[in-house]
Amino acid sequence: MPELIDTSEVKETVILVGLITQKQDKEKIKEYLSELSFLVDTAGGIPKKQFIQALEKPNPKTFVGTGKLLEIKEYVDTENIDVVVFDDELTPSQLRNIENILNCKILDRTHLILDIFAKRARTAHAKTQVELAQYQYLLPRLTRMWTHLSKQKGGIGLKGPGETEIETDRRIIRDKISRLKEKLLLIDKQKATQRKNRGGIVRVALVGYTNVGKSTLMNLLSKSTIFAENKLFATLDTTVRKIVIGNLPFLMSDTVGFIRKLPVGLIESFKSTLDEVREADILLHVVDISHPDFEDQINTVNKTLADINVINKPIIMVFNKIDAFSYLKKDDDDLTPITKENLSLEDLKNTWMAKVNSPTLFISAKDKLNIDKLKNTLYNEVKKIHSKRYPYNNYLF
Repeated sequence: MPELIDTSEVKETVILVGLITQKQDKEKIKEYLSELSFLVDTAGGIPKKQFIQALEKPNPKTFVGTGKLLEIKEYVDTENIDVVVFDDELTPSQLRNIENILNCKILDRTHLILDIFAKRARTAHAKTQVELAQYQYLLPRLTRMWTHLSKQKGGIGLKGPGETEIETDRRIIRDKISRLKEKLLLIDKQKATQRKNRGGIVRVALVGYTNVGKSTLMNLLSKSTIFAENKLFATLDTTVRKIVIGNLPFLMSDTVGFIRKLPVGLIESFKSTLDEVREADILLHVVDISHPDFEDQINTVNKTLADINVINKPIIMVFNKIDAFSYLKKDDDDLTPITKENLSLEDLKNTWMAKVNSPTLFISAKDKLNIDKLKNTLYNEVKKIHSKRYPYNNYLF
């Protein structure tokens, strides 16, 4: 069976390709490609250029139009580009057609995310989850991928099932997927037992978009040293810590960050990780308020929570990174409409955020700003649940 290939030292040049369609306008695709560039950087690549085309819908054969693809080919050949990454998931036939024309490594957003997850996985549990998602992704692309991998020695997108010989027998891969599912089922049972053994202690789960500062906040509250880095998906393995505020103990879990266009296979593979969110009593939704598209990120997180049936839980909204927030102040004689970029932090607090029913805080985990307010809010929210669960202990408060 294919073995995992270590590609951590590979530095490849990469160009990014996206489409303006009815579902995503010019501003959206710019934001998506900016995020894709960050993904490439996280994977160890060097983003060089972006190509954008406006189409009513993706070309079923080559994703972009023929003319645009030839333009991309000219740049690839001239600049000796190693990898071309497409912002949307490509079909097996699109992958094959594009690769035949460009004659270089072709990845889509899903494959890139899977590669990053494979690099970030540390525990046997996370590695198994990622490997399952990888094989499920590769199965319909098996013939193309095995031929493709035989030409490569490493690099972005190859941290995963490689090859020891040309193998096109889908039955073997299906058997591998079945064994991985059985292994995960056993791990899931063990994780469920661990959660039950925690007793009735109140549980708080950190949720949010990737790279919003969840791990930094976890380290601050728990006084631990969870790995935190300015990279997407710096934290992949779920971490649970016991925290005591005042005389009140509770458990806090730091979970994998969400992202737009998250592969369906990853959501399914990370079932037990997401169970930490499903079984939490309180969700601490962390938002990077310094990000220009933070509202869209909030919507992505809310949609993902709905997709995994996490609704009607108490939520604390925590707008992090106020230290990095900036805005463009308008001149007094400027009559152009006010945009989000022209709103100060105080202005933002008086928008829809003022109408949110959930407790809402504005902090900086990095600079430890307003952390006492956060602790006080956490204490009060945890106390509500603890008091109902253990009414005979109310004298403690």
